[in-house]
Amino acid sequence: MSHLEDFLTSDEESEIVDAIRIAERTTSGEIRVHIEQNYNGDIYNHALEVFHYLKMDNTLERNGVLIYVAVDNKTFVICGDKGINDKVGTDFWNSTRDKIQKHFKNGYFKKGLISGIKEAGDVLSAYFPWDHGDKNELDNTISKG
Repeated sequence: MSHLEDFLTSDEESEIVDAIRIAERTTSGEIRVHIEQNYNGDIYNHALEVFHYLKMDNTLERNGVLIYVAVDNKTFVICGDKGINDKVGTDFWNSTRDKIQKHFKNGYFKKGLISGIKEAGDVLSAYFPWDHGDKNELDNTISKG
């Protein structure tokens, strides 16, 4: 992949943002996607830095989920805030990771991200159901670094 812009088309990005909006309709949880060209270092710790930079740890219920992708590294990380980690088991993260990974291995990046977003939204709605008056605390757009 030569450029970050080649990873997803603008139409695919729009579909991913729509998937985030749909997933967040049934939960107070917040889901974001961040894409970078590459990162030379500890990807997990860097994803946590991005999580903090995007202010995902500032939600009322501490229920943000970040799907971080390093394109050239061919890797991704799913980070959840304390509110989520206190309620869900490891199976949640493994199941979400496996769904994304299955599609990524076949080059279906949009499909993988949408699958992970849907999975995260479904689980979040069980622990953090949407309630009248809930507001969207974080931007749904795909951030890039």
